[in-house]
Amino acid sequence: MTKTLIQHADVVTLDAAGTILRDAEVAIDGERIVAVGRAPAGFQPDEALDATNHVLMPGFVNAHTHAPMTFERGWAEDLPLDRWFNERVWVVESQLTDEDVYWGALLAVAEMIRGGTVAFADHYFYMDRVADAVETSGLRALLAWCVFGEENNIGTDLQGTVDFVQRWQGAADGRIRTVLGPHSPYMCEPRFLARTAAVAARIGVGIHIHLAESQEQVDNSLKLHDRSPVEVLETNGVFDVPTIAAHCISINEIDQEILARHEVTVVQCPNCHMKLGMGVTPVPALQAKGVNVALGTDGTASSNDLNMLKEARLAALIQKLHHRDPEVMPGDLPLRMATQNGARALGWPDSGTITPGALADLILLDCDQPHWRPRHDLVANLLHSAQAGDVSHTMVAGRWLMKDRRLLTLDVERILWEAEKRALALVGGELSVVRMYAA
Repeated sequence: MTKTLIQHADVVTLDAAGTILRDAEVAIDGERIVAVGRAPAGFQPDEALDATNHVLMPGFVNAHTHAPMTFERGWAEDLPLDRWFNERVWVVESQLTDEDVYWGALLAVAEMIRGGTVAFADHYFYMDRVADAVETSGLRALLAWCVFGEENNIGTDLQGTVDFVQRWQGAADGRIRTVLGPHSPYMCEPRFLARTAAVAARIGVGIHIHLAESQEQVDNSLKLHDRSPVEVLETNGVFDVPTIAAHCISINEIDQEILARHEVTVVQCPNCHMKLGMGVTPVPALQAKGVNVALGTDGTASSNDLNMLKEARLAALIQKLHHRDPEVMPGDLPLRMATQNGARALGWPDSGTITPGALADLILLDCDQPHWRPRHDLVANLLHSAQAGDVSHTMVAGRWLMKDRRLLTLDVERILWEAEKRALALVGGELSVVRMYAA
């Protein structure tokens, strides 16, 4: 078990009191933090790191993404949601191989480590290869193999996803967790949703799903089922297991109460929501009802990057603008959404704070730069001034994945070459048109 002592850091703990420490020490023994402020008497570290002019904080948790979509970065620009899906995204994804997914996922995890992400919830295809990438990288991940119903799936069916879940649950020294991943109530028939929920309950796992992304989806759901998408999921038992619901933009007060009653985690993806003109998740109303709201980037086909620091900033700004109220989403709330709220949703409630006993999933940011000065308010500096490139160190479970901006677990040069070669081949070949999206 390695012991690490980080010295002379300014620490944003994100503990219950919002404690901020200056020129402090953080002592780590194995995968957990054992002291914050000053090291315990007699603590003998294997490594001591001088963090002068650095801010130490919990690492980010990307609570909804499609990591291998890195190969579609910049491929589906300035299109409404239906054309974005049908003319670009589904066209490429219908050609995918598991090897494409592997290299796309490796490119994603390299980007995430560089940006200070320590864990992510992925919802995609050929998820064994994403799990391989996670295992290699050292990150934590909650993985779900996306399925659309009894047919028209990519790579496997519901039974195959069950096999995946059981094969990888608790793998990589506990850094990998698995759940079921029906796409959405607009793509999956109610009977299939009910079957998925029953299977999830039987095998003891949760569900990760897209929900209420547009008013059009709500209107169509009411026409087909006389229920909102949220009510469709409740009626079919989806919320009877732990659920992560991405987007939740077009939801009314009854929907919000249902989500709160079932302790569903809602994931807002503000960069994606803004870029695709989708709308605004009613985060303050959800939080007032006690809903756990986390943040995600969605895939890079819509967000173009996996920058959780940017998502935290936009989470604050989009609500302030939408409500025309600068007091909405105050202080460190967006940072908590980007760290501990996501960690709780992914199944690691003891991550997301810098406190004794917490998992040592943390990052250091270099603040010896003009855009950090003066440092009147470290939380404001982090949220509104810091850049993803300021992250200099990333640690997961007490292990450095990046030190001094150098990745330690991945061959970045090969990843860049393989991923770009495969991405260009995917979009440059003869691609058949496959219409999948139907709100």
